[in-house]
Order: sequence, then structure tokens, then C-alpha cells
Amino acid sequence: MKRTWTIIGVRDVPGSFKWYQSLFGQPETPPGHDYFGQILDTDGTVLLCLHQWGTHEHPSLMSPDEASPGNGILLFFRVDDFDMALKRARGLVTQFEEEPHVNPNTQTREFSLRDPDGYYVTISASSQPNQSLQPTAGLCTKKVEGERR
Repeated sequence: MKRTWTIIGVRDVPGSFKWYQSLFGQPETPPGHDYFGQILDTDGTVLLCLHQWGTHEHPSLMSPDEASPGNGILLFFRVDDFDMALKRARGLVTQFEEEPHVNPNTQTREFSLRDPDGYYVTISASSQPNQSLQPTAGLCTKKVEGERR
């Protein structure tokens, strides 16, 4: 296997498509269909697929009423532009699930938020911060028991 395509069920494909493009700092374009869209990286790599609930009768994508959206899944994205992603994310939600901090396992900065359908989304810097810099007021180290990534 060379690539995985993560597909999540959403209520509003065009709305969720726009939300993720905004989070990733991508130009706004419409999804391929009203019921399905692929968020692509600049090199064409599929980052995330958005599939309208109940379309095409895929058993696990029939209805959000069958289980809580995001139950059992963490959308974890590594980004090259962490500070800009943080700024964009603050414009998309009123509250983060986890404020920016350094993950003790990866030693990279990250934060977490919920998308419009309730999925838990973590944005992580693709590289470690400069070790000579002291954490700023909004940046702290947080240890979660049993955390593994």
C-alpha cells in the first residue's frame, strides 16, 4: 500500500470542503461533487475525502445517528506552516479542544479542534521547534497518561 484515503461522513460536503481548505490555507475551490470531495495537497496527494452521509449506501457512512461522528477516529495532520495554521484555526472556531502545546512524544507543537461535523482534528508541526527558544505564554508541555502517537 502506498497511500490511504481517509473518508469521513459529513452533512454538508461543500461547507466542510470550504472549512478544511480554510484550515489548511488552500485557495477556495468547489468539491468535485455535492456529495463527495477530496482535499488535496499541492502535489496532488489526497489529504482527506469528504462524503455526504447516506449517499451510495456505504454501510459505515449511512447516518451520523448510527454513532457519534468521529468516534474511534482522530484526524491528525502534520503541517509545514504551524503558526499560520493556528491563526487560521482561531478564525474557524471559538474554542479549541486542546490549546497549543508541545507533545512530549513527538516533541512538536500541536493543537486540537472540532470540525463542523464534530470530528476531532489535531494539527501538528511537521518539525520540532527550535530547542533554544523558550515556550511562549500560550505554549506549554502537556503529558497525558497513556498517550501514544
